[in-house]
Amino acid sequence: MAVKGAKGKSGRIVVWAILALLIVGLAGFGATNFGGGVRSVGRVGDVEITTDEYARALQNELRQLQQMTGQSLTMAEAREYGIDRSVLQQLVAQAALTNEAERIGLSVGDEQVRREILTIQAFQGIDGSFDREAYEFVLQQNGLSPGEFESEIRRDTARRLLQAAVSGGVEVPAAYADTLFAHAGETRDITWIGLGPDDLQEEIADPADDELRAFHEANPEAFTRPETRVITFAWLTPDMLLDEIETVDEALRQLYEDQSALYRQPERRLVERLVFGSEEAAREAADAIAAGETTFDALVVERDLEPEDIDLGEVARDDLGDAAEAVFALEQPGIAGPAPSNLGPALYRVNGILPPQETSFEDVREELQAEVAADTARRRIDDMLTEVEDLLAGGATLEELADETPMELGQIELGPETEGGIAAYDAFRQAAAAVEVGDFPEVMELGENGGLFALRLDEVQPPRLRPFEEVRDEVAQAWRTEHVRERLLERGEEVAAELRSGATVNELGLEAGSVEGLRRGGFVEELPEDAVETAFALSDGGAEAVSDGARVAVIKVDAVEPADLTGAEAQSFRQSAEQQISQALANDILSAFVRAAETDAGISLDQSAINAVQSQFP
Repeated sequence: MAVKGAKGKSGRIVVWAILALLIVGLAGFGATNFGGGVRSVGRVGDVEITTDEYARALQNELRQLQQMTGQSLTMAEAREYGIDRSVLQQLVAQAALTNEAERIGLSVGDEQVRREILTIQAFQGIDGSFDREAYEFVLQQNGLSPGEFESEIRRDTARRLLQAAVSGGVEVPAAYADTLFAHAGETRDITWIGLGPDDLQEEIADPADDELRAFHEANPEAFTRPETRVITFAWLTPDMLLDEIETVDEALRQLYEDQSALYRQPERRLVERLVFGSEEAAREAADAIAAGETTFDALVVERDLEPEDIDLGEVARDDLGDAAEAVFALEQPGIAGPAPSNLGPALYRVNGILPPQETSFEDVREELQAEVAADTARRRIDDMLTEVEDLLAGGATLEELADETPMELGQIELGPETEGGIAAYDAFRQAAAAVEVGDFPEVMELGENGGLFALRLDEVQPPRLRPFEEVRDEVAQAWRTEHVRERLLERGEEVAAELRSGATVNELGLEAGSVEGLRRGGFVEELPEDAVETAFALSDGGAEAVSDGARVAVIKVDAVEPADLTGAEAQSFRQSAEQQISQALANDILSAFVRAAETDAGISLDQSAINAVQSQFP
C-alpha cells in the first residue's frame, strides 16, 4: 500500500484533497445511507470508515479518471482495473494514521481548525471573506453538519502532523549521490573495428548436401511454413469493370469545368509581407531600402521575426485585396509598397513571378476519362450490393456467384507473408482471419476505393516443416550466413587478443573508427546493440569481440575518464538525486509505518457494505 509523505507545502495537498472530497464528493448521491442501517464499510482500530466516506472517495477517483481520459468507467470496469481496491486501501491507510494519532494523543486546537476553514474558497462570499451562510449551505447540500466537517478537518490536520513526523527530515548522504554520478558520468574513448566477409582469411567452402540436411533438421523454425488458411473467394473491384465502361465527351467536359481551378491558374507571385505600425514608418523603411541604407532582410531581423512570420507563399491577385495593384505592377522581383493589408501598412517583397497556366481539355482527357470510369465503376458495384446479398441469402455458392455476376472467383493460400492481389486489402485479411470452416459466405466491402468480396474457408493447414528439396536454396543461404558469422566472431576474438597484447590497428591492417567521451547507455549506429555495454565492462586497454547476430565488431577501450564530481553537471545531478532519493526513502518509511499501524490496530472490513456502496454506481 503506497502512501506518500507530506511536509511543508506538499503536506497541504493531503488536506485539500480531503476537503475536495467532502465538498464535491457526494454530487449525485445526496446524503444516502448505503446499505440501510449499515454506517461503515470497515474500521481500523477505533476509527470507522463510513459508507459515505467510501462513496465520496470512489466517486472522486472515477471523476478524476474521466477528466484525464475523457471516458467514464462503469463500476464493473472500475473493479476490473482494481480502482475499488485502491480507493479502499487509501482509506484504510488514512484510518490507520488517524487511529495512531488518536492513540498517542496528537490533535490540534480550535484556532488551527478555524484557520483551515477560512482559507477554503467555497466558503467565501463575494468580497472574499468567510461567509457563514455559504459554509452551512455547502455542508448541508452534502449531508454534513459543521461539527462533522470540523471534526474531519481536525483529524486530517493531526494525520498530517503524524505523517510529517514520520517521514520528514530524511536526508541522503552526499557520498551516495556522488557514487551514482561517478557510475553514470564515467566515459570511455574507444576504437572499434567492424568485420565483414572480406576480412576472413580463408574462403568458406560450399557445404555438401548432408551438411545442409543436418542444418535443415537442426533449425526447423527457420524453414517452417506458418499456419495457412486456404480460402476461396469471389471479388469485384472498379478496375475489373473499367474496360466495359464507355465515357462520353459531355461528361468529361463537365468534369473539366468543375475542376477548372486545377487546370486554369492565374498569374501568381511568391510574396513576403512586412507590416508596420503606421504609413509613415512603412514609407521610411521603403525609402531606406531604396537608398541602400538597409535591406528587407535586415528589417525582418531587426523586428525579431522568423521567415515563416512574413511568408505569404504563392498568391494570386484576388488574394491580396487592395495591395494587389502595387504587388502585380512589378515586372520583376522586388519591393512593392507601402500598400494596405488587413494588419496595417506593409511592404511586400516579390521573390518570384509565376506566369498563368492553362491545361487544355485534350491534355487531360485521358486523366478525366479514367476518373469518370472509376467513379462509374464504383457506383455500379454499389448498385450490385443488394443483388449479391440476395443471391447469398438464397443459398448461392461462391462459384454460382461468379457465374451470375461480374464477380471473379479465386483461391488463395493465405499466410503472414502472402502479398499482392486480394491479400493486399486489410478488410479481406481481417475477414479471412475471423472466418471458420462451415461459415456461410457474406458480402463485404473491400475499402474506401470501392469493391466487394465474399469468402469461404476451405481448409486450415497447420504449421509444417517444408521439405528440404523445396527450400534447399534458403537452407544454403542460411548455412552460409551462420558460418560466416561464426568465422567472423572467431576472427574478432583473434583481433581482440592481438590488441590486448599491444598490437595497433595499423599493424593489423584493418580499418577502424573511434568514439570519444562515450557514456553509459550511449549508442553507436555502426556497432552491435550490446557494444556500448561491453565497452563499459572492459578496463583501460581491454578489447573484446561482440556480435548481435547480424554484425561482428571488435571494441578496444583506449581511455577511461572518471566523472568530474566538482563540475556543474555533477552538482545538478546531486541535487536532483538527493531530492528524488530522499522522497523515495520518506515514502518507504511512511509506507512501513502505515503497515505497522494497520497491523497493530487491526483491520476489519464489511464486504456486504462495500458491495452496497458499489451497487449505487452505474
